[in-house]
Amino acid sequence: MVDPLRPVDPFDRVHGLHPLNLLSRFGALDRLHRQRRVDLLGGVVRLHRLGPLLALALGADGIPPPSVGVTDRPTYEWRGEFTSAELNELHAEGFEHERLEYDWRAQVERHSLGWVCAREQVDGPLVGFVNVAWDGGSHAFVLDTLVPGAQRRRGIGRRLVAVAVEEVRAAGCEWLHVEFRDHLSPFYFDACGFMPTNAGLVDLT
Repeated sequence: MVDPLRPVDPFDRVHGLHPLNLLSRFGALDRLHRQRRVDLLGGVVRLHRLGPLLALALGADGIPPPSVGVTDRPTYEWRGEFTSAELNELHAEGFEHERLEYDWRAQVERHSLGWVCAREQVDGPLVGFVNVAWDGGSHAFVLDTLVPGAQRRRGIGRRLVAVAVEEVRAAGCEWLHVEFRDHLSPFYFDACGFMPTNAGLVDLT
């Protein structure tokens, strides 16, 4: 149930979409991920019980501590501005495929509850991105958590997910889901506070 004190206009356009129909809209990119789905795990966060887990993800001061020698901290913006070109470049690096000409702006504006952009400067390049799809009701889904290789090990990924968690909770959702490969288990379970859960997948091709 959406918080009546929070404007819901940005989300009305996708209200009522079934999560399976919603996620199937990402068909072109889904095919790129098909090989990695063989060993995907699932996780879920119960949003109204996240206090201690969120503290774990963020650190004592609310921001994950940077690596030794790193002093700059990016800024994070919910539903921030970005171009499809820069996200296509980031996606190609993150998922190791050739660069596509995909209209990300139209995709997220139509189907996402929101997204988080991380930048070192207001007009600087993206140093992180995460997309949050949803079912129009209680469930939201973390997709495409991306940080460039040169910017990793700084806590940017943890902070992206933590900001997404807070915004998804504020929008009235109860559950936040994620799927990932085995080697990302420490990131999502330990750093971001997701709990293991059973999940299933049907190959529709």
